[in-house]
Amino acid sequence: MSLSYESSGVRYDQLDAFKRACQKAARATAQVLHGHGYAEPATTRGESAYLMEAADHFLAHVEEGLGTKNLVADAVYAATGKCFYREVAIDTVATIVNDLITCGALPISVAMHAAVGDSGWFADEKRTNALVEGFAEGCRTAGAVWGGGETPTLGGVVEPEAIVLAGSAIGKIAPKSLRITGDVKAGDTIVFLASSGVQTNGLTLCRRLAAQLPQGYQTPVGFGDPRSYGEALLAPSVIYVAFVRECQRRGLKLNYVAHVTGHGWRKLMRLDEPFVYEITNVRTPPAVFRFLEQAGPISRREMYATFNQGVGFAAYVSPEKADAVVAAARESGYDAWLAGTVRKEGARKAVVVPSLGLTFEGDTLQVR
Repeated sequence: MSLSYESSGVRYDQLDAFKRACQKAARATAQVLHGHGYAEPATTRGESAYLMEAADHFLAHVEEGLGTKNLVADAVYAATGKCFYREVAIDTVATIVNDLITCGALPISVAMHAAVGDSGWFADEKRTNALVEGFAEGCRTAGAVWGGGETPTLGGVVEPEAIVLAGSAIGKIAPKSLRITGDVKAGDTIVFLASSGVQTNGLTLCRRLAAQLPQGYQTPVGFGDPRSYGEALLAPSVIYVAFVRECQRRGLKLNYVAHVTGHGWRKLMRLDEPFVYEITNVRTPPAVFRFLEQAGPISRREMYATFNQGVGFAAYVSPEKADAVVAAARESGYDAWLAGTVRKEGARKAVVVPSLGLTFEGDTLQVR
């Protein structure tokens, strides 16, 4: 029987319903911003970052969590003695700041939230030092200060051997014209930026698969990848801040961007306005995804509905600027390519991948 994210205990329909309820209640609190000299701009609710508008700038705020990737690091550490908490810390920063930049904000300050079940978790100096060094490295890569954090001990809520990693960030858009608003038009080009692997999405499903493998996380990935399954899963996420910063520096307008995390390629249609996003240049997924698909087994549709499949960030740009945007990405150190086109088909919203025979209609992504 094929594995799926839902069968591993993650039900996006339930999660997304709660998120929509939160957005409705939160919208009713927006009037308090006026007392601080800010206002809530239209269309910010439901986006990856929350914006507050002043006369000459926007502030952006994001709260995000790592998920369960650190449990993979724990298992690999226990089995091999190899510590991947530097990588896990970079992942934590990445998942926060990659959401922040989707509105055009560059991160200023990042805070860590590290909740444990028992304060003895911090007694392992090798692991703790790796976590600290990695978080600082992630902040430097993002061009942000590590502004503080919280380390609560939550016995009875968090398992004694575990840590829950999350955090928040604030950023700024100035001048206001640098805001990424969702100004997408039919004919726009879709540019993909490569991921490093699974990054931070779908780890619950990855962990379930590991439990079924005779060698667990020590199983060789194969497909030309010399790493073990655990090592491949723990590759640190890419931080895409420098891409957005460089496009701003070069005056290259990004009509919209998407951080491809939960919901896999369905996240390509996060924009509220209905478009059809046709992906025509599909790369062979990195080895870890081919391993997951085969070993699960996991259906091809489930793979693209859950995982990034080698794509960590997507930008929607006017076709005449597409080559320049790809160049800006590559010259900033990213692997980027022209991936597809935006179409208008009335009120239809969908992601279409003809070469794979895959179509995800708009009702498969309900985040607003």
